[in-house]
Amino acid sequence: MILALDAGNTNICIGCIDSSGVQMTARIATDRMKTEDEYAVILGSILRINGIDPTLLEGSIICSVVPPVNRMLMLAVEMVIGRVPLLVRPGIRTGLALKVDNPEALGSDRIVDTVAANALFGGPEGKTVIVVDMGTMTTLSIVSKEKEFLGGVICPGIRLSQQALAKNTSQLPSIGLEAPKNAIGRSTVECMKSGAIFGTAATIDGLIRRIRKELPDGEEALVVMTGGMSRWIAPYCREKVLLEPDLLLKGLWILYRKNMTKGERKK
Repeated sequence: MILALDAGNTNICIGCIDSSGVQMTARIATDRMKTEDEYAVILGSILRINGIDPTLLEGSIICSVVPPVNRMLMLAVEMVIGRVPLLVRPGIRTGLALKVDNPEALGSDRIVDTVAANALFGGPEGKTVIVVDMGTMTTLSIVSKEKEFLGGVICPGIRLSQQALAKNTSQLPSIGLEAPKNAIGRSTVECMKSGAIFGTAATIDGLIRRIRKELPDGEEALVVMTGGMSRWIAPYCREKVLLEPDLLLKGLWILYRKNMTKGERKK
């Protein structure tokens, strides 16, 4: 079993995973001001609460889109499990050809998502996969059945959009993300919820259709949705989507196995 961390702009997802699947998950707030000692205390506590002895973990891997926390997380993990974690960064073996203009600028979370999507749903006899990852940002990433990362789309995340509305207007409040009964809202809050839930679902549907038209020979593509906000939106998408909340953690397991000799360095 390994410890896998996904550091996003809002939350850090913590998971333990082995060959049989994800064994536990937890989320903590991403805090650029925390020290390695503070993160170590939190990680150790979470593992023990879930009945996991940190010293028995085989290793660890970290995916991060927040560079300021990378060093603290790596030191914290080493303190907790006694092994140097593997960090997803340029040069790591992924098995994908990155068909983008600047591969080094590609977010590591998008690479991990597409590695998992290709392994679980694609491959030479499978399909091209569109991964919709809904977090602070909403991203769509496309990986072909030939193991090529083709590019994608980046949009503001649903919570980020709603926070911007509440912050930059005088009369619009902060809202929850429960879907309204109707698209036509009868109050300000209902109108905002309609825009947030149905508007986001419609945006994703439209982008999926546009992406499919740009694929070679009108190739059909499987759509996999993941990320913290995905469960709120997936039920309202008109396009068929497969909900896979642990996609990134499964991708980290795959990458760890591909690069495990680098991830098993002892103190």
